Amino acid sequence: MSPELLSVLVLAVVFVIATTRSVNMGALAFAAAFGVGTLVADLDADGVFAGFPGDLFVVLVGVTYLFALARANGTTDWLVHAAVRLVRGRVALIPWVMFALTGALTAIGAVSPAAVAIVAPIALSFAARYGISPLLMGAMVVHGAQAGGFSPISIYGSIVNGIVEREKLPGSEITLFLTSLLANLVIAAVVFAVCGGPKLWRQGMVAESAASPGEGDEEPGGTAGSGTGGGGTRTAPASTLTRTDAPAAAIPLTAPVIATLVCLVALVVAVLGFDLDAGLTAITLAVVLSTVWPDVSRRAVTEIAWPTVLLICGVLTYVGVLDEMGTITWAGEGVGGIGVPLLAAVLLCYIGAIVSAFASSVGIMGALIPLAVPFLAQGEIGAVGMVAALAVSATVVDVSPFSTNGALVLAAAPDVDRERFFRQLMAYGGIVVAAVPAVVWLVMVVPGWG
Repeated sequence: MSPELLSVLVLAVVFVIATTRSVNMGALAFAAAFGVGTLVADLDADGVFAGFPGDLFVVLVGVTYLFALARANGTTDWLVHAAVRLVRGRVALIPWVMFALTGALTAIGAVSPAAVAIVAPIALSFAARYGISPLLMGAMVVHGAQAGGFSPISIYGSIVNGIVEREKLPGSEITLFLTSLLANLVIAAVVFAVCGGPKLWRQGMVAESAASPGEGDEEPGGTAGSGTGGGGTRTAPASTLTRTDAPAAAIPLTAPVIATLVCLVALVVAVLGFDLDAGLTAITLAVVLSTVWPDVSRRAVTEIAWPTVLLICGVLTYVGVLDEMGTITWAGEGVGGIGVPLLAAVLLCYIGAIVSAFASSVGIMGALIPLAVPFLAQGEIGAVGMVAALAVSATVVDVSPFSTNGALVLAAAPDVDRERFFRQLMAYGGIVVAAVPAVVWLVMVVPGWG
């Protein structure tokens, strides 16, 4: 058995054990990375740790720390209230507002994980308050980020168009952008329809006063509410989900809330305007808030999503070992050598989707597009359609809890059963991996676009 095949089988065993024995998959993956890396790939400790996602570790810790503070001092309550006012009480519009917001951020140049890190905690706090499916809200945020992710001035768009130019392939920036936009818009519409969107429309409008704590509400950490997140979620009662013109009881802008809002704006400006690291910036701002208001902030560190951090960092470390071993390149080259161009094309789309669910989307695109060059040169497959199909296949799967965006959504969801939410994200990611590459191949590659 080849080392590459053995490493893939070990990954499958990790999944099986984690699913059947309820062991943290990240811990299992760290052990697998150590065993496979040292015994099979002949790597030392530095080689094994080369795949540790230090940047993602800092992002997960920093963002969840900052927004734990925001929940503790009432800032997320204020933001939810403001969102209800923005859409005039129509809660069903909020998922689409979050979709459009993350799409706009990535379209103007934000890195996709940075946009998700900014929007997801607010979106999922809103979902917890009103009993909206966290899967629906998380998917809308991630697909929104990918919808705008291939604009001509975006990070992903610039990288892919640069690879196309370097490989001297025909390209179309507008086709790439519109393909990703429409694909993610269609998927978002399907998710909205399946995960409770129509029910939100039927519920009508929520009173703005329901967005703020009132008489009879439990204190933070209590058990009032009936949202999907369980205890501690203050969900608006069904009786408030009706058309109303009653005046709202505004949430007060206390000093900690104002300071936290300033910090959130500073996070956006630092990440989008000055290209600073989202994780390091978030931790710095959280430390400032904790220093000024230590009493309010005391519990925030314990609310960092540590099990999620272990899960994601362990799995990605093992994927890094696979990369060091050449397993990913081995799989791609094996597909590229198939003599039937259309079959090779759909297999490359699936490899891009599967690997990207655990690794860098940009890195996968950078590896797979050159692998497609030999059969694109034969003229039987249109280069424009093939590049667009690969790009969509490698990014739409970022809803996976093992990808950066999916991990941020998992970590940012307040008051949920994280194990259950993790399984939901994994199942949804699996559906996307199974279905989307075939669809974009059928739409973009088979007709021979470009």
